[in-house]
Amino acid sequence: MIARRSYAPSNRKRVGDLTIKPWLLGIRPKTLPAAIAPVMVASAYAGDSFSFTHGLAALIVALSLQIAVNFANDYSDGVRGTDKNRVGPMRLVASGIKSAASVKRAAYISFFVAMIAGSYLALTVSPWLFIVGVIAIIAAWGYTGGRNPYGYRGLGEISVFIFFGLVATVGTYYIHTTTIDLRIVLIGSAMGAIACCILLLNNIRDIETDITAGKRTLSVRIGKKRSITLYWSLITLSLFIFVTTSSFPSLLLLFFLIPQLLQLRKVIASDELIKALEATGKFQILFALLLSLALLLSFR
Repeated sequence: MIARRSYAPSNRKRVGDLTIKPWLLGIRPKTLPAAIAPVMVASAYAGDSFSFTHGLAALIVALSLQIAVNFANDYSDGVRGTDKNRVGPMRLVASGIKSAASVKRAAYISFFVAMIAGSYLALTVSPWLFIVGVIAIIAAWGYTGGRNPYGYRGLGEISVFIFFGLVATVGTYYIHTTTIDLRIVLIGSAMGAIACCILLLNNIRDIETDITAGKRTLSVRIGKKRSITLYWSLITLSLFIFVTTSSFPSLLLLFFLIPQLLQLRKVIASDELIKALEATGKFQILFALLLSLALLLSFR
């Protein structure tokens, strides 16, 4: 009731907030680096084969799917009551700010945008991309939607690694070059590892409420301590892949990651998981920028 009351339209400005601000919250802007980063890195690695229109379409697909997942999770967790006592940022359905039907509709619209951009890529690059797109949409909805959501069984990190790591990165590279090599698979693994870190922190934060709601995430299954160990293992893996896929002079770029790594260590050690989520998002986008630069320099 408090959240609903805070958005009561008492004047024109409040009316604007009622129609726009909640949807911006529902999009969850801090999660969008997970969609941008793999497209950025793969496009850089494509080198002279880079196509602006294909790259833009890939970015629209990635962002639309990320936003669709966010709305779909908000809807599914809201109607199940999973978000009733959540600790993190506000959710639209659980707070009562938006109806379940409207949030579900927002998810469908986002999926539709992804389908339009994806169809363009499938028609101009390869019809096989239609199949990849359908599988991605099914996986996005099935994370928390349907009768047996796999996110409730501890499989969320695997899905994120595959779709926001390998599929997004390798797929973007393929639409530019129509080829795949080992290097882009490794790069996709690095991007997937960092994306998993974001989900891990989210699930670590929600361990207590997820247990109450019957949501058996990976963090619920293995516990907080092991989840944090896994987090740092994935960060280490991403750094190792940076080293193995970059030319020697480009390794100097790793020094720019040190301040962000120190910040991550500080906030995680202090158990400031919401700040850690934001810091991991910043780490991901900085990592992607530096790796993109390293890959571009390797062509010289």
